[in-house]
Amino acid sequence: MQFLNGITLLLVYQLVGEVAVRLAGVPIPGPVLGMVMLFLTLWVRGGMAESVTQASTALLSHLSLLFVPAGVGMMVHFGRIADEWVPITLALLLSTVITMVATALIMQLTTRWLIGAGAGQGGRADD
Repeated sequence: MQFLNGITLLLVYQLVGEVAVRLAGVPIPGPVLGMVMLFLTLWVRGGMAESVTQASTALLSHLSLLFVPAGVGMMVHFGRIADEWVPITLALLLSTVITMVATALIMQLTTRWLIGAGAGQGGRADD
């Protein structure tokens, strides 16, 4: 029963995200907004309920099955992908490079910020 409660809770957050996006006209996917709301709820509560833990563990153990529809979609549209492989490849390469650069910059800024916060307290950040 814990699993069903957890799955229901996850789906309710997804539904609330979908409804909020449609009502507000926000250009982000509903499930993403629902996930953000779930994160904020878990952060405020200070942890996960046992039902959410069980449901998320079960979903993660079968994560590879969730990629089957994407693989089928690629095979269905293989002709289009073959026709447009250059822009797809460029988009993938550029987005990967941009993500790596952004991650490196954020890591450097966060490290400097944490070291500065630790030095301001009279101690070192790695204590």
